Amino acid sequence: MIPFGTVEFMKAFGLFAALMITLTACSTATTPAAPTEPVAENQVTVADRMFSPQSLTISVGETVTWVFADRGMAHNVVADDNSFRSQLMETGRFTHTFDTAGTFTYHCTPHPDMTASIVVEP
Repeated sequence: MIPFGTVEFMKAFGLFAALMITLTACSTATTPAAPTEPVAENQVTVADRMFSPQSLTISVGETVTWVFADRGMAHNVVADDNSFRSQLMETGRFTHTFDTAGTFTYHCTPHPDMTASIVVEP
């Protein structure tokens, strides 16, 4: 046994503390949880004050689903040409089916820097 208060004790304690910190750091690493809901085809996530993806290409007749998940911050989805509009939402989903070809740009009313587009091909 190393006597308490000696240089040898302090070195041993320092090594022990470093080992414990290393083991704790390694043991607390977590794997991201699997999504509780399946990702919808043609899904846009509204989180971190952005639309992701910022551009989505679909075909005429397909539906886009926006999923609101920005930890309590309210957003909406508003087409620049007013062809679709969601309510302000903190959580939940909004869907819109695109029946005509073209590029549809949209934004979030409370956060005008949030912009994105849907490209609808024939």
